[in-house]
Amino acid sequence: MSSAAFILLGSGAGPGAPSFFCDCVGCREAREHPAAIRTRSGALLTTAGQQVLIDTPPDLRQQLLRERVSDVDTLFITHWHYDHFGGIGELEYYVKLKRKQPITLYLPPSARELFHNAFPALEEIFTVQTWEFFRSYPLGELLITPLPARHSIETAGFMVSSPTVRLAYFPDTAGLPPETLPLVQGSDYLICDATFSGENWFPNSHMSIAEAIELGQQAEAKTVILTHISVHYSRPLTSVELQQQLAAHPHVRAAHDGMVIPLSGEGVKR
Repeated sequence: MSSAAFILLGSGAGPGAPSFFCDCVGCREAREHPAAIRTRSGALLTTAGQQVLIDTPPDLRQQLLRERVSDVDTLFITHWHYDHFGGIGELEYYVKLKRKQPITLYLPPSARELFHNAFPALEEIFTVQTWEFFRSYPLGELLITPLPARHSIETAGFMVSSPTVRLAYFPDTAGLPPETLPLVQGSDYLICDATFSGENWFPNSHMSIAEAIELGQQAEAKTVILTHISVHYSRPLTSVELQQQLAAHPHVRAAHDGMVIPLSGEGVKR
């Protein structure tokens, strides 16, 4: 890709859609219509010949094949929950057979020991570092900055800044902490947790669709993109029903797998 872009590799919550164990209306829709499939949430940042992953969901291999990604240079993990790190082993043979050198892996400080305990065979695959909240990491013409999210464990969202676009990515968060909200205020894009379609079972960890829309208004984001969407939780939901709900909110969009957001101010491509 010639210009910087942010690609949503997956847009689903932990169970994905369809789930093998579920026959709700959302899962039936995803079985019948591939465009409604939601793999687990993760993103790819492309810039200046670099390909940077944010999270490695269990569906990573399928996602990289779908987007025709053949190289990965850097990896940031938002937090140590399985639906966000479970695909990390998919990078092992890429490093061993093609890249021939470790990938820089930025982990939450609290996850470093957990990573080494869970994946001792991958220590040669990564150069492990820990990210720091509020520190900006340069990636070509871009900066990526971990910011505190409100979740059940230590979790970051990421502010991605280009010369013309500010994009905030918070796939797992219950609102935003007071130290974070001013830093995302007025963003061009706020991509945020909208796990629940009705009652929020975990109000200290996630948001409902209505709460995510409210957060976008509070943050004065120009465009709000709902992600980490579950079609199971609280009230089963189809993509068609979600689009009908969002019709009253023209600045709000539902994420879908493969959505591309140029970081040059051109607007969402697909």
